Amino acid sequence: MTPLNTASQSYYSLEGCNLDDFKSLIAQSLSKDALAHADDVQSNIPVYDMARLRPMLGDTSARQTLMAEWGWVLGQSAGVIVLKGAYADTTPLDAATEIYLQIIEQERSHSTGADHFAGKGKNDRIWNSLQKLCERDPETYVKYFANASLHTACEAWLGPNYQMTAQVNLVHPGGEAQQPHRDYHFGFQTADETARYPAHVHQISQLMTLQGGIAHVDMPIDSGPTKLLPFSQLYGPGYLAYRRPDFAACFEDHYVQMPVTKGDAFFFNPALFHAAGANTSTGIDRFANLLQISSVMGIAMESIDHAKMCMLIYDPVKTARAAGLLTDQEVQALIAATAYGYSFPTSLDTDPPTGGLAPETQAALFHRAVEENMPLADFTVALATQFKRRSA
Repeated sequence: MTPLNTASQSYYSLEGCNLDDFKSLIAQSLSKDALAHADDVQSNIPVYDMARLRPMLGDTSARQTLMAEWGWVLGQSAGVIVLKGAYADTTPLDAATEIYLQIIEQERSHSTGADHFAGKGKNDRIWNSLQKLCERDPETYVKYFANASLHTACEAWLGPNYQMTAQVNLVHPGGEAQQPHRDYHFGFQTADETARYPAHVHQISQLMTLQGGIAHVDMPIDSGPTKLLPFSQLYGPGYLAYRRPDFAACFEDHYVQMPVTKGDAFFFNPALFHAAGANTSTGIDRFANLLQISSVMGIAMESIDHAKMCMLIYDPVKTARAAGLLTDQEVQALIAATAYGYSFPTSLDTDPPTGGLAPETQAALFHRAVEENMPLADFTVALATQFKRRSA
């Protein structure tokens, strides 16, 4: 009988990450001969000319063949694809850009500059640019997102019925590069929290989202297009490893960048090591609408009024805990079953992270209230205030 896995096999740790294993994965190369539909492979990044491929998108069988290739690249090969000319007509991009610039100017007047990805003044970010564009100009929104190339890329990784979100990022000349990282979900958690999840959940995480971007302007290398490390999504403990200085140094030694033009789109596995580049240009405001698309499978089966349940059990939990009738583990189990335990989805305009990359969860608020012996009335107000921040 095969023995059960030990904790060291089933859980990743920061100290257990092996740089040599990582280097062997990123040393691979992708040949154009391995791809039936790519027009080029530049620095291991396959490039697809959508002017040529767009007719395939209307044919079910041909489209599925193309999606199969893209899904293989994103999951098992380089981890990133570039769609040249994803927008045959860039007029909707120009119209959206004007609207987004208006939103940026309006939000600057009351913004705290709480963009946890860059220093204040170095860039402008619009959270939930998807909904804000729709509310501001529905006709432009229709023209912008009625895009079969984007739709096909999303379905290639996530299947149908995915959920789109978007965030505009405008990086001015002088904007500094980001540190290498992986993205949502575990990319937004602390190392300690990430290490609590079994190894197989680390693998699931990258299957639940897709990262993308739409170029609203031409982005030559000196404007700082995204730095990418092909094949790095294949490293299992990568959601921990990217936080280590030796892995970050390896990324800086081996990353690649690709210039893109207005109307291009790019998509990559969220587990790919990546970082926004430094904008060293003298006059280019790098403007991209960043897409984060989620699988429909990440939805619970039933709707639960978590806040109401938290208020109902709060005093009984405190009383039982004070009397020694509940252990700490039992309190943790009870809160986990009752409170909403994730920071997202939320409104990052009104619920920005404090002290990290993710806002406080309802479950964390419950734990904090118990530890601080918060009166029920104060806990009720705190829950209502948190709900308002998250849903604003």
